[in-house]
Amino acid sequence: MTPIQIGVVMGSSSDWDTMQHAVEILQQFGIAHEARVVSAHRMPDDM
Repeated sequence: MTPIQIGVVMGSSSDWDTMQHAVEILQQFGIAHEARVVSAHRMPDDM
């Protein structure tokens, strides 16, 4: 498994409509990535 190279971090799941295009491009280029929704207010330990 290739280590993660890019992190796509969103503050809300509603951001996915926009950020999915970035993830699609990363997939097209075969770039290892992780996409996560992380709320600074609700999940501060995950930041």
